[in-house]
Amino acid sequence: MSKPLWRPSPERVATAAMTEFRLAAQEHTGRHFPDYGALHDWSTKDPAAFWQFYAHYAGIAFASAPERVMSNDPMPYTRWFEGAGLNYAEALLYPHELKDDSATAIIAVNETGRERLLSYADLRLEVTRCAAALKRSGVTRGDRVAAYTCNVPEAVTLLLACASLGAIFSSCSPDFGFEAAFARFGQIAPKLLFAADSYSYGGKRFATLPTVQRLAAEIKGLQQVVLIPYDESPVSDAYQAWDDWLEPDKPLHFEQLPFDHPLYILYSSGTTGLPKAMVHRAGGALLSHHKEHRLHSDIKPGDVVLYFTTCGWMMWNWLVSVLAQGAAIVLYEGSPAHPYLTTLWRLTERFGITFFGTSARYIHSCKAAEIIPGELARLDSLKIIASTGSPLSPAGFAWVYEAVKRDIHLASISGGTDIVSCFMLGNPTLPVYEGQIQGPGLGVDLVAYDDDGKPVMGEPGELICRQPLPSMPLMFWNDPDYSRYKEAYFDIFPGLWRHGDLIEITPEGGVIVYGRSDATLNPGGVRIGTAEIYKPLEELPEVVEALAVGKKEAEDEVIWLFVVLREGVNLDETLSQAIKNQIRRKASPRHAPKRVFQVSQLPHTRSGKQMEIAVSRLINGRAVPNHQVMANPEALDEIASVIQSER
Repeated sequence: MSKPLWRPSPERVATAAMTEFRLAAQEHTGRHFPDYGALHDWSTKDPAAFWQFYAHYAGIAFASAPERVMSNDPMPYTRWFEGAGLNYAEALLYPHELKDDSATAIIAVNETGRERLLSYADLRLEVTRCAAALKRSGVTRGDRVAAYTCNVPEAVTLLLACASLGAIFSSCSPDFGFEAAFARFGQIAPKLLFAADSYSYGGKRFATLPTVQRLAAEIKGLQQVVLIPYDESPVSDAYQAWDDWLEPDKPLHFEQLPFDHPLYILYSSGTTGLPKAMVHRAGGALLSHHKEHRLHSDIKPGDVVLYFTTCGWMMWNWLVSVLAQGAAIVLYEGSPAHPYLTTLWRLTERFGITFFGTSARYIHSCKAAEIIPGELARLDSLKIIASTGSPLSPAGFAWVYEAVKRDIHLASISGGTDIVSCFMLGNPTLPVYEGQIQGPGLGVDLVAYDDDGKPVMGEPGELICRQPLPSMPLMFWNDPDYSRYKEAYFDIFPGLWRHGDLIEITPEGGVIVYGRSDATLNPGGVRIGTAEIYKPLEELPEVVEALAVGKKEAEDEVIWLFVVLREGVNLDETLSQAIKNQIRRKASPRHAPKRVFQVSQLPHTRSGKQMEIAVSRLINGRAVPNHQVMANPEALDEIASVIQSER
């Protein structure tokens, strides 16, 4: 057993919502749940009983009692809480725990320094005006509404107004080019498009009106475009402005909709073809997020929750649902490194942030820059740091406890757009071990399978979920026979969700994520997760970031490694050999790369994930489609140039 980096105090365990829920479940079932393991076992062995009890515990207000909790249909056909009516927007605007309507709901900040605060009463008023305007524009239940927008309060308002009516919301951020945005919105034929005509990033202003005009011309069935302001500057008069489009205050009516009614459509990255348009259910998003916020994140009324995200990443949807806890959400729009990499840490002090959510990449960047947040800002309010987007390295774990705060719950989490929630995440009642996610979420029957379809522990295997979850997609858009849906998750192990990640279940009960299973390396027939190569490099101060891929050679595969080095450091034969030797010593000779290349940057998705598969396709002579979905497509061009120059 490893030594934990952090253990919650007895007082923290005793007051955690997870403990309260465990004791309540004990009393409800008449069974003994001495620890989280026992509680989790019940939640996966009897999922219908678990989800029904959690809905009751959370105070989810059903307009009518469900006829049954879950149908007997196998994945992906399982239906949930049939006969029960609810409304996602109502649950967020009138949270069960909220005692004061003047409590802050949204803190909006952008990199230019503009700040806006909305109370729950303010937000309700804005949603009321927006819902009335949607009705006036002819939007009804089932219509799609698209948002090409910055991370601003208007985006939250629009989502909740759509949900109040039963319209289906879909969004992406304005840094998506026309091709990437159209590949998404063009599939779903929205009736209305809401768009930012500009945005700022890294101190630069970018005009998006030309893209908006192309979208307006190309999206079939689009009836109206409304422009959302980025800041206080006037918007273009090419289309109606948000403030002019809104209706005066009118009574807000919440449609009582089926639990499985579509709430929003999210998209896969689209790096290997047309993005998959995943239709998520309102009740599933509400219930799953509520469980993750209340129990796994211990978010309480009055907490202040920041997750650095854009409207093009599922973490934005996850963040919005925090409103159901009566807490405040922080919407940060812009670069987290502008004007300094310390900006978000200083915001934590300014607004008393209690939950700080970010990407592993941001944490690794702060570590590489030798920032010590605990010395530059007062972080007394901070209780939890959450990390996702890519695996957080062991060195990243250690840095948080050394540089940020000793008494902090570091919750590495992992799930995806596919389930708009988490398979494994934090637990405020359990210790944190270096390099490990604390464990699977309640209700998540998570295992690692070997190639023969057998559960394994202590070694890498495919991430498998054996029981349905309410947050699994209702369907894919334009996939009436479920063929694309089944091909995506059920083609290898029929009846079981195969997510596509390579994971390891540890003796401590935690989970290590090694990356995408389809990016797994196989030199000499030995299966290697890319994280196994990156870990040894954490001890080399010259290496800032690395990406490993398999290069086909005859009937075998060799490893090529691309590295970003510290400023002023160049890759020579001595450093290249040192990198290879470090990996050989700390991992194995099989892990050592055959070739090492220096680049100035590595390609990432817009949510910060490394694009290993795209680089693998490139170096093996295969086409890399959809460059527009990348945050920095020029990185692929540089890799191609480096490879060409060294041949």
